[in-house]
Amino acid sequence: MYQEHRVTILGLGNILLSDEGVGVHVVNEFQKRYEVPPYVEIVDGGAAGLDLIPFIEGREKVVMVDAVNFDREPGYIDVLENEQIPVRLTQKASMHHLGLMDVLCIVRLSGNVPEDMCIVGIQPGSLELGLDMTPPIWDKQEALIDRLVQKLLEWNIPCVLRSPQK
Repeated sequence: MYQEHRVTILGLGNILLSDEGVGVHVVNEFQKRYEVPPYVEIVDGGAAGLDLIPFIEGREKVVMVDAVNFDREPGYIDVLENEQIPVRLTQKASMHHLGLMDVLCIVRLSGNVPEDMCIVGIQPGSLELGLDMTPPIWDKQEALIDRLVQKLLEWNIPCVLRSPQK
């Protein structure tokens, strides 16, 4: 029986801009390794802008993985939760340029905010054009996956390691 998605795991970032794509890479790797209940939706959000709203609005819980400017050294990892997540509407050249903070602002204005939201973030080293992440970010992917699993377990969402394929 289909169960409506109540939880979203959202990988964010542009994989064409080196470390900016870390959220997408980490969530895709998480999905390969772990099974989650059917009420959890795993989404490669990329740099989708307004298209992210249905994956956030009305959900019980949303965890996002993304490159975040913490003004720290590259590879620094932290978790921002609920009201710690900055929200603002910024002036953009077009609606296609809406960022995550703007999307979260629109969701808050709708009044259909998830009970719990968090960003598992890592300080990027480079946002230059390129498909490869820098070594400090590449080396911290395991730690990001661990923080994601830890957050889901705190929310009592089971994550079961898949059996290795032979």
